[in-house]
Amino acid sequence: MLRTKNLQFAYHGNAPISFPDVECQANEHWLLLGQSGSGKTTLLHLLAGLRTATSGEVWVDDQSLGHMSASELDRFRGQHIGVIFQQSYFLRALTVKENLAMAQSLSGAAQDLSQIKGLLDRLNLGHKLNSGTNDLSVGEQQRVAIARALINKPSVILADEPTSALDDKNAEEVISLIREQAEEVGATLMIVTHDTRLKAVFDKQVILDPIGKTA
Repeated sequence: MLRTKNLQFAYHGNAPISFPDVECQANEHWLLLGQSGSGKTTLLHLLAGLRTATSGEVWVDDQSLGHMSASELDRFRGQHIGVIFQQSYFLRALTVKENLAMAQSLSGAAQDLSQIKGLLDRLNLGHKLNSGTNDLSVGEQQRVAIARALINKPSVILADEPTSALDDKNAEEVISLIREQAEEVGATLMIVTHDTRLKAVFDKQVILDPIGKTA
C-alpha cells in the first residue's frame, strides 16, 4: 500500500511543489504521468524515501517514511520498496548474481542463491547468473534491474521512465513484464513517465501539470 497526504517539496531557493494526494492499494497498478517540469521524478524520489518532503507525509504499508531515521529508512526501503531506475546503476565490478545478492544483504536479508536463480530464470536470464553487467545487452540490463527491484519481494514497486527510449513493441513487452512480476509478488506498482502511450494501458492514473498539481 502506498499513500501520500499534503505532500510538498522545495528545492533550495525555489517555491515548493505541491503534489496531489495518492492512495494505491496492494495489487493495484498506477500510472504517474507528467511532462518535464511537472515534478514527477521528484515525487518518485519522495515515494521511495530518497528525498525528504518539505511538508506532508508518505506512508508505505502504513509506515510513515518521514518518521524514520536514515538507517531505519535504508533498511525499510530495502525490504518494502523496489525501484527500477531509468539508468541501471549496477556495481560493474560484480556479476549479475553478486549485484542481486548485495540487494538482499542491504535489506538485512540472508543471501539466497536459489531465490536469485529462480527470479533470473523467470526473466529468461538464468544463463547470465555469473556474467558481468557490462557484458549484457541493454534489454538484459533492464531485466536485471527489474530482478533487483523484485528480489526482496517488495510491497511497492516504482519504475522511472521504463519505456522512454523504446519503440512500441519493446515498450509493450517491458510494461507487460513489469506488471506480470508485480502481480507475482502482490505489489503496488507505480510507473512514473511522460510516455503518453501508456495512458491506454493503465486505468488508474495520476496526472501532474507543470507545477506539480493535478491536471
